[in-house]
Amino acid sequence: MHFAYPPRKSSHPPAYPARGLSRSLSYNQRRQLKIGAIILCSLVFLILVLSRLFSNGIERVPPGTPEVVIVTLIDEENMSKDYIAKVQDNRNEYAARQGYATFFPTVSSYPSIHDSPRTWSLVPALRHALTLHPHSTYFFALSPHALIMNPTLNLRTHILAPKRLEKLMLRDKPVVPPDSVIKTFGNLKGDRIDLVLTQDGEGLCPGSFVLKNGEWAQFFLDTWFDPLYRSYNFQKAEAHALEHIVQWHPTILTKLALIPQRTLNTYNTDIASRGGADALYQDGDFVVRLVGCDTDAARSCEGEFEAMRVKLGARKMREGLKGGG
Repeated sequence: MHFAYPPRKSSHPPAYPARGLSRSLSYNQRRQLKIGAIILCSLVFLILVLSRLFSNGIERVPPGTPEVVIVTLIDEENMSKDYIAKVQDNRNEYAARQGYATFFPTVSSYPSIHDSPRTWSLVPALRHALTLHPHSTYFFALSPHALIMNPTLNLRTHILAPKRLEKLMLRDKPVVPPDSVIKTFGNLKGDRIDLVLTQDGEGLCPGSFVLKNGEWAQFFLDTWFDPLYRSYNFQKAEAHALEHIVQWHPTILTKLALIPQRTLNTYNTDIASRGGADALYQDGDFVVRLVGCDTDAARSCEGEFEAMRVKLGARKMREGLKGGG
């Protein structure tokens, strides 16, 4: 029995590259792949960072967002419908002129204050405003017993622009007059301020102030509304609680700017303990408050509001005559 012979090897084997050259090409390819991968990862990371930064900027300020929201708490149980309408008209007219928004929460919307004075409702009302307008920059809290008397004044140019605020800030000033040992800081910059307040002869004035939106604002409002402070039965409720936290919480004091009273908070009545004649409204002032009208049985908030409203109307007529001439 015969078996087939195995196939004969070719006399012309295929050419192979040199062994050293093969290793060299393989190493270079791996090295190039590694470099390419590093470059690609770096580009992806850079794109993600830039997209996050720019997308956040766009999301924070959607088109049409009002820079300022005017918040006025309405006490519907102690204010007539006619009075409420006049208060709202005053705010709405100013807001329309400046491109701002308005918010008119009612005291009854915040039952969480329980047995605390009704004025405490201002704090949850501001939290409510921040929730409704998360992209707005400033919230102007203004008492219902007050009028905006000079609607031509823009809040940013009048007060809030950093350079302007630095000129207005009262530095090394006792937080609670006349001789509080806690004083405002002397080296704060305007762009680091989140709370703008005034003070009169008796203390801080939460009837007219500006709060800047952000995480700090939420912290501030939560601290102010702490149930512990509401249980203290401060004589002036939320006003005295505000003085307490500003003096004893450095994280709040470092964000506070006190500005001259006339800039944001003049009065229609000469009250010696609250500034006297120096605090009285003068033609051209931004805001006038009917301070104390709601706690003095001999006074009428609605009557005093109407008297100042007449002055405002006369001022508008004069401005119209000047504009026409």
